[in-house]
Amino acid sequence: MTKYDKPIQDYYPDELSYCYGCGRLNEDGLHIQSFWDGEETVARFEPRPYHMAIPGYVYGGLIASLVDCHGTGSAALAAYRAEGRAPDTLPPLRFVTASLHVDYLKPTPLGPTLVLRGKVKEVKGRKVTVDIDVFAGDVQTAKGQVVAVQVPDEWGLAG
Repeated sequence: MTKYDKPIQDYYPDELSYCYGCGRLNEDGLHIQSFWDGEETVARFEPRPYHMAIPGYVYGGLIASLVDCHGTGSAALAAYRAEGRAPDTLPPLRFVTASLHVDYLKPTPLGPTLVLRGKVKEVKGRKVTVDIDVFAGDVQTAKGQVVAVQVPDEWGLAG
């Protein structure tokens, strides 16, 4: 199994590293970072007071963004694993969202670190489906599913 010593987002080509959610080159972004944790993927995020919906609770759009970007990051992790290669090899594998679904199970409190756990459901050609669970402490507050597709060749990322 390939060892990842940094988040998958750090391997994205510079020209595709400006996403508000996960782009390392977006100074104002959320900087979501996704890693393998056994057979699941994990990302952690500390909501700030300005991520509020109503006092004491996280804005639902932020949760959707976290699910979205952790889903595409998880898709890249899964694609590299499926090909049995390291994330710093060419051509780069980068994914965008084809479908995003989020269910809000409970209000998400501001304060605790949010933990996102991804389970890769399917890797089929250029498409990867990932289920994501969102936790605030030990409480699951949301769940989602991302269908991610590999960035088209015409975007010029062959390396």
